[in-house]
Amino acid sequence: MAVLMKSSTAADGGAAYPHLRGTTPQQAVDTFLALLQDRLPMWLRILHDLSHLAGKGRVTDNLLPIAKAGIEYYAEVQATAMPAFVSPTLTVRFRQALRDSELGPQAEIEPLAAYLAAEQALGRIGPEVKPEATARLLLAGCFRHAYYEMFTGADSEPSRDESAEDIVRELRLEA
Repeated sequence: MAVLMKSSTAADGGAAYPHLRGTTPQQAVDTFLALLQDRLPMWLRILHDLSHLAGKGRVTDNLLPIAKAGIEYYAEVQATAMPAFVSPTLTVRFRQALRDSELGPQAEIEPLAAYLAAEQALGRIGPEVKPEATARLLLAGCFRHAYYEMFTGADSEPSRDESAEDIVRELRLEA
């Protein structure tokens, strides 16, 4: 893999980077945050709507569309996040912007964990299941698929549908 080099440097992250197609790293971070502000509410709505399914259908059937939507979401927004990590200064700014806007990972984990806790309270998943950890695992599987698809190509990974099925199945929530 080729290493991408800076065309110039600036302590404030304002240097032009060839792989950002003429944008500065700060502009790329701003673009990512704008995309996140646009896409995250739809993704969170999908996660929050899951709560209406507690006690209905099979848990794995309820989670499968979540895994598919998660892969789609991460595939869409992940590539634009990469410029946030081109310098320590930008990474700190990016993290602060996520904290200030409450767009961090906990916003995704909480509704999914709440659904799993509701299913657990209904006895539909075992008492040994840790809802928050399971929510993180499901989301991590979705993120991982999108990440590798971005770097190695869609044809090097199982399809998104196959991966979603694998992710949900391997959580082993139902007997």
